[in-house]
Amino acid sequence: MNRNATRGRATREHIVAVATDLFAADGYEATSIEAVMRASGVSKGALYHHFPGKDALFEAVLGGLDARIEAALRRAAVGVGTPAGLVRAGCTAWVRLAVDPVVQQIMLIDAPTVLGWQRWRERDEATFLGDLRRALAAAAEQGVLDRGHVDVFAHALLASANETALLVARADDPAAALAGAQDALDELLDRVLGGPRSAER
Repeated sequence: MNRNATRGRATREHIVAVATDLFAADGYEATSIEAVMRASGVSKGALYHHFPGKDALFEAVLGGLDARIEAALRRAAVGVGTPAGLVRAGCTAWVRLAVDPVVQQIMLIDAPTVLGWQRWRERDEATFLGDLRRALAAAAEQGVLDRGHVDVFAHALLASANETALLVARADDPAAALAGAQDALDELLDRVLGGPRSAER
């Protein structure tokens, strides 16, 4: 029984890894279930045992990307000594991920369309809004911003970082678009967080 469960998990992880590569390379619409089966070498029955359809497979891929993005945000926070610095580091890291081809295509181009804008926002709020709100609340305790503005600022900064990332991801040249987008985001964060950036670390 344990061996079967282990094999089942390995098969599922393999299918998700293959689908991630295909969705990133070709996009959701151009990637068929048959293409995933061929590339992964699994039978139709095995694939449908784990995923009832392409939409369920896409959501599993998004779950893997969530973990990848969270790890990148944690790395960006290493060595940051203040709540305001954590807010800046997290927003900046997220926008920089917009030039990662996998995050760009799957999370920023396909996901809002496949899931619908409302569900895409709900997923984002469930995963990242809480961390942003906690960092802003801690910054408010230090007098960086008004305590009464924490919730609104959390939503506003999440929306701003998302829109900036979407702008970069959908640009003809995302790498070139990143520099200007980063400058604009830095100015916005300066206005919200106040003070020189060096004081945030």
